[in-house]
Amino acid sequence: MTTNVLILGIGNVLWADEGFGVRCVERLAETHAFDDNVRIMDGGTQGLYLLPFLEEADVLVVFDAVDYGLEPGTLKIVEGDEVPRFMGAKKMSLHQTGFQDVIATAQLMEQCPETLLLIGCQPVELEDYGGGLRDAVAAQIDPSIEIALEKLAALEVRARKGRTGSNDLADASIKRDAYEGGRPSEDEACRIGDDRFFPERA
Repeated sequence: MTTNVLILGIGNVLWADEGFGVRCVERLAETHAFDDNVRIMDGGTQGLYLLPFLEEADVLVVFDAVDYGLEPGTLKIVEGDEVPRFMGAKKMSLHQTGFQDVIATAQLMEQCPETLLLIGCQPVELEDYGGGLRDAVAAQIDPSIEIALEKLAALEVRARKGRTGSNDLADASIKRDAYEGGRPSEDEACRIGDDRFFPERA
């Protein structure tokens, strides 16, 4: 029997380290290829819109920025029944409450993936609209991916070096290199955020 796997990055790339999960799945898709039973998805802040994708999965791997109350940049791995609790603990933004609701709804409908894995990173900075990942958080992208690959390999789900083509990932215009590379310098940047994301003023 084929094991269906959903690898999901959630968060908001516009708010600095909030984008950690999205950047993990972006990097994973750029560096590894999977069989058709594995779906890599940028879940953003979609909340309950993600429910149908969970219903199709036997294994769910989530990358996210999570406030564990640890040293900034620290990784913490949570598995099984503990995942919903950590998704809502010390929530940093609406997306965490929203995803906790997704899991709870899937469980209520008896459609929740049997295997749950949360790979979370303690953020350094969130209050920077238009900002990119801080160095300590960005440094955890590759280690997070290695953890996911090891966990999946233990379930006999293996990746190959290569690329995964997917329509479920962010547009190229907001991929990490383009997004962070296009940000103005500290001297030029708007002090209340990134001017690129404010409506044109009259």
